Amino acid sequence: MSLVSPRRGPGLDAPRSTGQRSNYELYAWLFMRISGIVLVFLVLGHLFIMNVLDGGVQRINFAFVAGRWASPFWQIWDLVMLWLAMLHGTNGLRTIINDYAERDQTRFWMKMLLYVSSGFIILLGTLVIFTFDPNIG
Repeated sequence: MSLVSPRRGPGLDAPRSTGQRSNYELYAWLFMRISGIVLVFLVLGHLFIMNVLDGGVQRINFAFVAGRWASPFWQIWDLVMLWLAMLHGTNGLRTIINDYAERDQTRFWMKMLLYVSSGFIILLGTLVIFTFDPNIG
């Protein structure tokens, strides 16, 4: 009994292209795993510090945030959390779009909308963290 080779692509038994293959999907897959692990520690650490060590959410107001973001440590913590969460979520949605959008044009425009909106939120969040003015008002 002989084994039948698995089918490949649309041509079923078409030979594999000799062009250079990209490892983009491998790196995206690795990024999801690594960023997920880092995000668990960042978010749980954030929740523990804010809700247990600092007296709970009732303490959080404008002055609390101003005092917190006066420290570069907390600015970097929140920035890393923002960037990793947005890139992690964007990568996950990119995968869902690739899996479920059937037409190439639909897939392209959905991913462009995703990239532009994610870039805008990352840029806006970064600007808020680093240009926060505690003297407003």
